[in-house]
Amino acid sequence: MDPFVLIGGGLTTARAAEALRLGGYDGDLVIVTTEPHHPYERPPLSKDYLRGEAERDVVFPLDDAWYAEHDVVIRTGETVVGLDPAGHTLTLSDGATLTFAKALLAPGSTPRALDVPGTDLAGVHYLRTIDDSDRISSTLLEASLEGVGQLVVVGDGWIGLEVAASARTLGLDVTIVGRGAHPLGRALGPEMSDFYAGVHAEHEVRLIRNASVARLQGADGRVTGVDLSDDTHVGADVVVIGVGAAPNVGLAEAAGLDLRPAAQGGGVVVDGTLATSHPDVFAAGDIASIPSPHYGRPLRVEHWAIAQESGSHAGRAMLGAPDPYDKLPYFYSDQYDVGMEYTGFVDVPAGYDDVVISGDTGKREFVAFWRVDGEVVAGMAVNVWDQMERVEELIRSQKKVSTAELEGFVG
Repeated sequence: MDPFVLIGGGLTTARAAEALRLGGYDGDLVIVTTEPHHPYERPPLSKDYLRGEAERDVVFPLDDAWYAEHDVVIRTGETVVGLDPAGHTLTLSDGATLTFAKALLAPGSTPRALDVPGTDLAGVHYLRTIDDSDRISSTLLEASLEGVGQLVVVGDGWIGLEVAASARTLGLDVTIVGRGAHPLGRALGPEMSDFYAGVHAEHEVRLIRNASVARLQGADGRVTGVDLSDDTHVGADVVVIGVGAAPNVGLAEAAGLDLRPAAQGGGVVVDGTLATSHPDVFAAGDIASIPSPHYGRPLRVEHWAIAQESGSHAGRAMLGAPDPYDKLPYFYSDQYDVGMEYTGFVDVPAGYDDVVISGDTGKREFVAFWRVDGEVVAGMAVNVWDQMERVEELIRSQKKVSTAELEGFVG
């Protein structure tokens, strides 16, 4: 039989391969990844690995020996440029072809480019891959050892704030340039984003809001600063750009697979088993637009847990498991001494009625709940651990929960 082929070099393909072997699949299994590494996960790249506090093996969910012991062939440094679902054929960038019985698309996302002059200067970085993290880490650590260094982070989402926290921990001067009025505003809304703004302010990070970058300035080919559209100039020895990411749906689109419109979150349309519009081609991770039984709509989520859970689910589904994917979105973030976990889903900013806090935001120990019509749709625990199961129970109950009950959640 032709092999099962997993396309992508992230956590999704690692978990899919693991699930296939655990599920009893003993046929040929191939992973094709553009990068020169075995599949790895990304959260450490903006946190402890970036700061030089964790060894390289922290990013690999499965070690090299596992792939060898389970007869998984990994074709690194190769890119799939063509997919023929009907012919069950993949075309690689070197012109070679590879037939498959079933395939999983998990190519992840690509950072959105900042379309201004100067992004080609030395010292300007995007963070997506382990090699990106290595380059940024080397630069930040060198600046830290010399006791100098100004970092400007363009973008105030999770990646931007985590990089900012890591750089500030290393002793660099840090400025965050955000387009909106609130950092993390599109993820959390103004109430909780202002909490994170306060955390960074306490660590002497400069936050510039409602800003637009006009150009990056440089001298002798190296970045020296960031010019904003209001003529503000911010000096910089290093610039990290984190203005979002686009799902890599080009292969699926060229193959004629169904896509979700951008206005509905984009991504590749899948059913509950993560099968695409062709039954032998599956999609998981960042690119998959997955129907949510709980929320009654498709969701496309770009966090660690979706790679972890949808990869395993796809592996089982490729073996015929019929159960639909029904995990609530989950993610986490660590910044300074503030750790958080979040589960659920809410449209920000207009998709919720209120946010109820249980605990003490001043002490940075609390749980926040987002409600719609009195029902909890999402919850975030900050420095309060082992609460996600209780939060998920509230979300799945779909019951109206009083403010008093929620305020007493943290006892």
